[in-house]
Amino acid sequence: MACGGKIAAEFLTSAFVELRETEAWKLEQGKAYFVKRGAAVFAFRVPTTWTKNSRVILASAHTDFPALKITPNPDLTLAGMHLLHPEIYGGALNNTWFDRDLGIAGIAFVQRENHLEQKLVRLETLCRIPELAVHLNRKVNEDGFTVNPQTQMNVCFSQKESRKFLNVLEENVGEKIVDFEMQFFDAQPAALGGLEKEWIYSGRLDNLLSCEAILSGLREASAESENFRGAFFFDSEEIGSETRDGAAGNFADAMLLRIADSLSFNRGEFLGILSDSLLLSLDVAHATHPAFSEKMETNHSPILGNGVVLKINAKKRYASEALSCAKLKLLSEKAQIPLQTFVSRNDMPCGSTVEPHL
Repeated sequence: MACGGKIAAEFLTSAFVELRETEAWKLEQGKAYFVKRGAAVFAFRVPTTWTKNSRVILASAHTDFPALKITPNPDLTLAGMHLLHPEIYGGALNNTWFDRDLGIAGIAFVQRENHLEQKLVRLETLCRIPELAVHLNRKVNEDGFTVNPQTQMNVCFSQKESRKFLNVLEENVGEKIVDFEMQFFDAQPAALGGLEKEWIYSGRLDNLLSCEAILSGLREASAESENFRGAFFFDSEEIGSETRDGAAGNFADAMLLRIADSLSFNRGEFLGILSDSLLLSLDVAHATHPAFSEKMETNHSPILGNGVVLKINAKKRYASEALSCAKLKLLSEKAQIPLQTFVSRNDMPCGSTVEPHL
């Protein structure tokens, strides 16, 4: 489950007004709004005045992260244990899910008279995927720890199957569940580490860190501005973004067209404004690993603590180009934020993010 619900709740407490896609919009100057679609959120501030120099300034990030999603019929009984079968979501490092405290959380839908109501659910249960003892896997240190994700990543839920997983969920919610989307997550809380507490130890930094950054920035921004400012929080980046609430869907187009219509811009006029506007994509970069520095390109190796990373790729896996990079460098210089550059090795493909879709 992505964090869109939590983000929407944060905007509600910050005097942002919720809009619905199914209803007509009447936007007011100087006011702040947000829209939800699935696990995606778009929040924005309408300028107090609009001039010929006004532009659209947007930021984007993704709300999802690699996870083990519990399947619709997950219950298994093997070796006397009640197991739950997950489906792997995103680019997870499978071996890191073993021998950890795993929590269970997500959403469930219950029926009301004429609609479905969403419930946020978190069980108190801690689960495990136990690793095989070294005595039964003698060559693990020589051959490496390999995992069959279908048969070896079932999660230990209970000593015996006294009731189905769905029944446990319904007991927690207190009513009949029509459907659910639940997942396992690393239940260890985040902590500060290092001698000077200079590091953050946490799961899901990719990409909740970026979500927190633009969430805070938009909430704390002054209401007085001639520029239109907004933030997109997309789902499904980990699986390619090609969903209705992903960056490759029509969410961004639909939101901007709705705004243009509400503010009485014609399409050509608004497209002209967008052509000279800026969209900044925030995602997490890989710092250089001290034991694997050869994995990085020699002159473009980000170092922890040396500043924000500007990612560049000739194949446009990132949307960075000379003009947008120049603008970012000037912004960083003005804000006195140090900047470093990442380019992937030619013999190693890089990742991607939501920006090329937009």
